[in-house]
Amino acid sequence: MEFLAAAAFGLEGLVKKELNQMGLEAKGETGGARFSATAAQAFRANLWLRTADRVLLIVGEGKALSFEDLFQLVLSLPWEDYLPRNARFPVSGKCARSQLMSVRDCQAITKKAIAERLKRHYHLSWCEETGPEFAVEVSLHGDVARLTLDTSGDALNRRGYRTWNGEAPLRETLAAALVMLSPWRPDMPLWDPCCGTGTLLIEAAYLRAHRAPGLSRGFACENWPCFPKEEMALLRKDAESQFDPQKIGMIGGSDIDPEALTLCKRHIKQAGLSGKITVMQKDLRDLTLDAAHPMFLLNPPYGERLSDRKQCESLYRAIRQLYDRHPDARLGVITAHTGFERCFGKRSSQKRRLYNGRLECEYLIY
Repeated sequence: MEFLAAAAFGLEGLVKKELNQMGLEAKGETGGARFSATAAQAFRANLWLRTADRVLLIVGEGKALSFEDLFQLVLSLPWEDYLPRNARFPVSGKCARSQLMSVRDCQAITKKAIAERLKRHYHLSWCEETGPEFAVEVSLHGDVARLTLDTSGDALNRRGYRTWNGEAPLRETLAAALVMLSPWRPDMPLWDPCCGTGTLLIEAAYLRAHRAPGLSRGFACENWPCFPKEEMALLRKDAESQFDPQKIGMIGGSDIDPEALTLCKRHIKQAGLSGKITVMQKDLRDLTLDAAHPMFLLNPPYGERLSDRKQCESLYRAIRQLYDRHPDARLGVITAHTGFERCFGKRSSQKRRLYNGRLECEYLIY
């Protein structure tokens, strides 16, 4: 079967690399990476992908210049290969630069065509929709419509450990990407001096301990009759056996906000990492690590509101002082503030454009 590991803009290459490391041949494209796999391999991708948003099964694609074209395309696809007679199949949609710009009409037509196909195949007068859920998406880009089934269910950033959010939370998939794109290596301490609720720290610890990010949650495809339940159960057990918290080295963080640190400690506990990550209340202006070659990784405030901008720029200058206090340090920072390098007083050695939600950001490495 053909799948798309959907990803935020800028992370497609990283998702492709992750899939390749799983032994799956993947091709990057705008919005993700496409790959061929068995049902069990797709489940494994859901379990192990750190930077993808969802794993979508591509049921079919084709030109759709009119609503009738769309209906006939959807009707021609083998929905009965995946959906049982009592399947629930809610339909979502999106359109970009398409002649069929009414998303609601596209959803209704897709729903009607799938129902017609299932009624013909199962000899039904109507579709009950009392069984497992198969979330359908109709995506139109230009003249091409793509029909997919969402194998993930909840988005893959929902790891299961973060049940409370602080101010401006960092999505888990982006946090994992920041860790993976940084120059951090196993022999280097990692410290987040603006750790907030701890997402960066937990994702770094999961990576170091070879812990599957989806281990504590379920996926929609586990309820599908067309996916192999026993094989998926074995893959989950194998992932459990690979988790080794003893591999976690010096990972820690600090923050000036006591409420954020309370949430951080809760998340660390819920992630099964109690005692493996050090956190403390401290202003980064007063922070000095007694460790060689530390890696500082942080997501500081961006100063989006004009009233906050001066305070943020002062913080950026303090980050430079932290960096200068550790001459052998590396530093990675993500920010939407276009003047970060000016405030920091030094050009970065590497720069990459990423998105934190809808905010266009730069990921700077020093």
